[in-house]
Amino acid sequence: MILILAILVSTLFLSWPWNLVVVLCAGILEVGEVVWGLRLARRWRPKTGPETMVGKTAVVVVPCLPSGQVRVHGELWEANCAAGAEIGEAVRIAALQDLTLVVEPTPLTGPGEAASISDG
Repeated sequence: MILILAILVSTLFLSWPWNLVVVLCAGILEVGEVVWGLRLARRWRPKTGPETMVGKTAVVVVPCLPSGQVRVHGELWEANCAAGAEIGEAVRIAALQDLTLVVEPTPLTGPGEAASISDG
């Protein structure tokens, strides 16, 4: 946007050496803006949607032997656990395949502890 505005201003209102200076400066600013935007985009993680659940802890509601259901942030999700998990166990969400969570057991001790983590 900066570059387009600079080109318009330089062709309509400025004479020879200054129009080149304005366009070159605007080009440098435009490159800087793009680089800065890409760096910000890499740092920001998704804040909504199922991708945000990877790495979180869930509680098993229907036994995952290997398919079942887990509760994450008050929502029920279909889940697959290759190692198997019983009702009330804490599991960590390892991945997302379509709308099914791939989970693995965690070393948490009781279901009360897991429920407080997943609903937090």
